[in-house]
Amino acid sequence: MSDLHLLTIEIENGGQRQSIAPVLLQDERDVVLVDCGYPDSMEKLEAAAGRYGLSLGSITKLIVTHHDLDHIGSLAALKEAYPHIAVIAHEREVPYVQGIKRSLRLQQAESTLADLPDELKPGAEQFIRSLASVEPAVVDQIVSHGEKLPWCGGIEVVHTPGHMPGHISLYLPGSKTLIAGDAVVYENGQLDIANPHFALDLKEAVRSVQRLLAYDIEQIVCYHGGWFRGDVQKELCRLIDSYQERSGEAR
Repeated sequence: MSDLHLLTIEIENGGQRQSIAPVLLQDERDVVLVDCGYPDSMEKLEAAAGRYGLSLGSITKLIVTHHDLDHIGSLAALKEAYPHIAVIAHEREVPYVQGIKRSLRLQQAESTLADLPDELKPGAEQFIRSLASVEPAVVDQIVSHGEKLPWCGGIEVVHTPGHMPGHISLYLPGSKTLIAGDAVVYENGQLDIANPHFALDLKEAVRSVQRLLAYDIEQIVCYHGGWFRGDVQKELCRLIDSYQERSGEAR
């Protein structure tokens, strides 16, 4: 038997307030954190975990859905404070998490800076500095698509590239729940692609959503937007169709 807790925290990013939802999975042996917020999020994560009678020190494993500022910003600090936490990431994300390769998001931001209007450049430059400041962390376990992790009732790794090449979602068969990361977001009462204009490969991101139709999903946890508990299959099909119509493709 395992429990799923949303560590919903409010943050300010670029002068705007937003909410993100790292996830804690808990059973008799393990406490598994999925993603860990922006840099300097540890105090807010600790407070959110405390609402469920847990602490960051009780975490045994930390699964990284992908290398992006708002998902791994506090990873190095968490690992330094609690070195017993085992960090898990997809094989294609490991070089970026460990700092062996430069962040793809950083490369993307740098490559588009010159084309921005002058009034937007200061904000973009600040974003670039934030991306560059993210500290690397050692990955203790590398996973791949279809791998079944034995913790918290069973966790299946679902490779959902597009937003990032090594992006993963997590399927919990016991509760028919998908922890989506940024494979999809829940905004304005419906599911959507996360920041489609900034997806590294938008067509691949849509194909990843299509792959989710193979899973018996009754509810989705979105990092941006929290719970979606409607007709998951119908909503995923609507999302896929909306993007394929724009591109002239057929599902």
